[in-house]
Amino acid sequence: MSDRLYAESGVSWGAILWGPVFALAGALAELVTGGPVHVVGWLMVGFGLGVITVPWVYARRRFLSLEVTTRQLRQGREEVPAEQIAEVTDVGTPVGARVLGGGWSVPRKYDSLPVKLADGTVVLAWAKDVEALQDALDRLVRATPREA
Repeated sequence: MSDRLYAESGVSWGAILWGPVFALAGALAELVTGGPVHVVGWLMVGFGLGVITVPWVYARRRFLSLEVTTRQLRQGREEVPAEQIAEVTDVGTPVGARVLGGGWSVPRKYDSLPVKLADGTVVLAWAKDVEALQDALDRLVRATPREA
């Protein structure tokens, strides 16, 4: 069994409701201004915006989620076993360090955290709350037994 030390979901499934809420606001604006309320049109707009939001939410939850458990660090689709993580404090970032999760660069609005692996390479982990990620990874490194 692995316990979760830290996690970020990428986005909440509640984001699918943004479109229908905007459509409701539009319908209410028509009602308040005294004009005809296009109920069918607003229902179609709300449904359409909700439907096109589903792939966006799915992609963000798949590629921008992260989780630190007692067994591993998962960044997007990439998993790094706890035994491979050597150090997370006072690690410098070399030029060209590989970004975890399969992307070319750290996602926008996310901060990077250099992580030294057991083989000596440095990779970039990322999170919205990089201090919480560093704390969780530091606890993971201290709790993971190392081979002699």
